Amino acid sequence: MAKTESLSEVHQSVNTDKRKGWRRILSFIGPAYLISVGYMDPGNWATDLAGGSKFGYQLIWVLLMSNLIALLLQSLSARLGIVRGLDLAQASKHAYPKWVNIPLFGLAQTAIVACDLAEIIGMAIGLQLLFGLPLIWGISITIFDTILLLFLLNRGMRAMEGFIVSMVFIVGISFLVEMFIVEPSLKEVVKGFEPSLLSGDALYIAIGIIGATVMPHNLYLHSSLVQTRKIERTNKGMKEAIKFNFIDTAVALNLAFFVNAAILILAAAAFFRNGLHEVAEIQDAHKLLSNIFGNVAPTLFAIALIAAGQSSTVTGTLAGQIIMEGHINLRIQPWLRRLITRLLAIIPAFFTILYYGDGALGSLLVLSQVVLSLQLGFAVIPLIHFTSDKKLMKDFAIKTWMKVWAWGSAFLIISLNVKLVIEEISGWAKDANTWWIYVFVFPAVVLVVLLLLYVFLHPLINKGNLQRQMVPHGNALDIGKIEKISYERIGIAVDFSTNDRNTIRHALIQGGKDAHYYLIHVVETAAARYHGDIVMDHETQSDANNLEKYKINLADLGYDATVFIGFGGTAKAIADISNKNKFELLVMGAHGHKGLKDLIFGTTVDSVRHKVNIPVLIIR
Repeated sequence: MAKTESLSEVHQSVNTDKRKGWRRILSFIGPAYLISVGYMDPGNWATDLAGGSKFGYQLIWVLLMSNLIALLLQSLSARLGIVRGLDLAQASKHAYPKWVNIPLFGLAQTAIVACDLAEIIGMAIGLQLLFGLPLIWGISITIFDTILLLFLLNRGMRAMEGFIVSMVFIVGISFLVEMFIVEPSLKEVVKGFEPSLLSGDALYIAIGIIGATVMPHNLYLHSSLVQTRKIERTNKGMKEAIKFNFIDTAVALNLAFFVNAAILILAAAAFFRNGLHEVAEIQDAHKLLSNIFGNVAPTLFAIALIAAGQSSTVTGTLAGQIIMEGHINLRIQPWLRRLITRLLAIIPAFFTILYYGDGALGSLLVLSQVVLSLQLGFAVIPLIHFTSDKKLMKDFAIKTWMKVWAWGSAFLIISLNVKLVIEEISGWAKDANTWWIYVFVFPAVVLVVLLLLYVFLHPLINKGNLQRQMVPHGNALDIGKIEKISYERIGIAVDFSTNDRNTIRHALIQGGKDAHYYLIHVVETAAARYHGDIVMDHETQSDANNLEKYKINLADLGYDATVFIGFGGTAKAIADISNKNKFELLVMGAHGHKGLKDLIFGTTVDSVRHKVNIPVLIIR
């Protein structure tokens, strides 16, 4: 049976029932730390460095505001996951039509690629700063972190959380030490908490800071991760879970705020104060730290950068899995999900280095964070709608004051994004050759705005369609009268292993002596793959003789059988023979290998069942 829970591999894998007192609180600690790494990834570094070096301590208030908004939205995300048992993507799939979920998935995937792009660049820069590795090689190496994710997923949820917390700890300690080294002005830091009007470069960087801090994929991720805790599905149990998860979120996000503020303060104290106002490049920051403070600060800086990038990579993969499964109901292997996302992010990084040089990566980092911010509205608006609905959330629907705060935050984010888009398009329109703006940019902007309006208005207009939202897979059907199914044409895939006896016996039980059986074996030699059915190598002849022995053996027992030999790819050959001969049932033996062996040997059973339209009986 297909698993439908969010992150089914670790769903309810952490038990909280048997713990009491502070141990019970600790059992809920973890999900928010996985979320917090997204708030201190290399993309944040770029925007914080740019803001601190160019405007000193002036944008600290933007960081604080972003952190407060993040705390609110992440707590709403956790509430949704705890009360409804759905992540944000699943809730969107049930609330919006299919044609809306496809672009919502596309936008969310774009945000994850933008986030992954920041992590790739950060890792590559960190490796270059520590070991002198060229950026192009550092970017290539990041493909292989898929192995780390596979290892952590197999070890369980607590192992993954332990890894992430250790990475966060490394980042936090590194910046704590650096703060003592640079000795910032406390008076100016306090003054930076005073809000000020933003325009031009300050607005662009501020939106980048918001996009880097309030990350859309974290809203999807948090609503899923809270479901890894097994809780009582009572009002008391859910109320307790919401409280403990809020504590987890508050502590983790305040730590993230400390790291982001430390980076901005570091840039302000080290660069802005010394007249270096254009330090948006992480490499420049490392070099200048070396010149001003010696070797300790830049080394800590590089180590923290690598730790931040690696931890964010893991959470980005999980978010991608949640979004794909939730919005479009497509589930693929985590390693493949990771590889696709990474390749989509590596391509623009390679392109940037090859055509614009290493120096352009800093600008690409900031741009990636602005893209994240532009996508926020499509995650935030549905989240507020879902957690405000009293019919769905019952006693746990958010209060009026929280709704006002949430909608105010959403309005602020969207308003800043609208202002940014208008300023950017106005700047592009001043160029001489602007035909592409009217052909591509304007239509794209209009479509995005219309989609955002639909996402906002649809839940308000469609409140009557409650049943569809509350039932994830539809209602159970009346099974009705049960009649015996008699199979007349049964295919049996054999491989001449010890599994064959069991596979054939189960097939015979299904059809009895009234059915006709078709014994299938696929020759996979190199010659068979290239020459197909004209090949007559030793293996083909041996396999043909073995099939005849099975046929004779079955005939002696009173069963009719025909033999087929396929050539080349096992799954395709079995499926082609089954479809061509109109089998009514296919019986196959499972090898029982998994994990790394699946990558090496493939998964024939899974491939075959997607290529045929008949029942497949799998015998282990």
